[in-house]
Amino acid sequence: MQVTETLNEGLKRGYSIFITADELNETVDQKLREAQPEVEMKGFRKGKVPLPLLKKQFGERLMGEAMQETIDGAMSQHFENSGDRPAMQPDIKMSNSDDWKLGDDVSLDVAYEALPNIPEMDLKSIKLEKMVASVDEDAIDDALKNLADNAQDFEDRGKTAKSRDGDQVVLDFEGKVDGEAFEGGSAEDYPLVLGSNSFIPGFEDQLIGIKLGEKIDVEVTFPEEYGNADLSGKPAVFSCKVKAVKKPVPAKIDDALAEKFGAENLDALKIQITERLEAEYSGAARSIIKRKLLDVMDEIVNFDLPPSLVEAEGKQIAHQLWHEENPEVEGHDHDEIEVKDEHTELASRRVRLGLLLADLGQKANIEVSEQEMTQALMQQARQYPGKEREFFEFIQKNQQMQQQVRAPIYEDKVVDYVLELAEVTDKSVSKADLEKAIEELEKEDA
Repeated sequence: MQVTETLNEGLKRGYSIFITADELNETVDQKLREAQPEVEMKGFRKGKVPLPLLKKQFGERLMGEAMQETIDGAMSQHFENSGDRPAMQPDIKMSNSDDWKLGDDVSLDVAYEALPNIPEMDLKSIKLEKMVASVDEDAIDDALKNLADNAQDFEDRGKTAKSRDGDQVVLDFEGKVDGEAFEGGSAEDYPLVLGSNSFIPGFEDQLIGIKLGEKIDVEVTFPEEYGNADLSGKPAVFSCKVKAVKKPVPAKIDDALAEKFGAENLDALKIQITERLEAEYSGAARSIIKRKLLDVMDEIVNFDLPPSLVEAEGKQIAHQLWHEENPEVEGHDHDEIEVKDEHTELASRRVRLGLLLADLGQKANIEVSEQEMTQALMQQARQYPGKEREFFEFIQKNQQMQQQVRAPIYEDKVVDYVLELAEVTDKSVSKADLEKAIEELEKEDA
């Protein structure tokens, strides 16, 4: 086998590989010798079939395997000798395929882009500030007020007050279609919040402006897509009696409110809120310092990027942004999306940082453990209640999906490694300062 370099410009590589027919035949013969002891054929004892006869019957089929193995072996040997790491799958073409026949030599043209050599970084020279916000009483009070608003109670408006949007009306009602009552169409003392859209469209609107003790016939039409085929698209009349009209009021901030949210008492609820806010602040601060770190690394490290990786990433970015701007288009049956300069610029940053983080992680022997993968998968599986098993089985069979789960975990572990070596100083800030920094971060990502 002969390997000749045909291109070496920047990260682009080209090679011509010449494999003789004798090399291929030797590989075929080796495969036949390995299989010979187990072969049975009429007229011969097991393992005694002559090699020439085996080659006549199976040689042509094995030649394809021999060619593939020889090519794979040649490429592996080449990468081991050259030290190159291909950025993407090498393009391998058989240059004499048009007139090739069994027994001929094989000529291959190989082209690929090599991954660049990443320059060493002095991670200890990186200086960053980490925003640290403390949870104060005002933040706890705000959180308690939000909980109270969400756990609102209702109190009577009075005998003559009319119902408003957002009020709760307590009803007895009976629904009929074509004059006949239907299953599930009646209830007593039913608390309905007007504006909640929990009933058939148009039902709640007709109850605005009614008073305690009033009776009203609500006329509606079941939607065409209603779950009960016997009712879908049909007009119905609900005879209603109003037994109470109540206005919403915030729940009191007391032990009873705490119990609604699973806490033993108000003090325990405050502790839970403090811990949750501390976790939120910490997560926000990490997002900010991670972005600052990546910005610094992007500025101080420079190396050639494989054009194929930048192009592929640019297309993916353009495609994703186009779908975000056109949410009504669910499939991918559309014209090719134009890759603009801003897409390519962002793609270059992502590829550069991706290669840099991968190099740092490899040199530091950073890996994603099975336990970390399992925890991440369990967290994602919660999005599919009742179908967790199917989700896990799907991920197990899909290497690409596994990589999508593993990649962000790996990136965060490398970032943690770099932050441990960098010079990081804490900077005390207010909650407002932290929120402002996060808003600016989100604007940059938009």
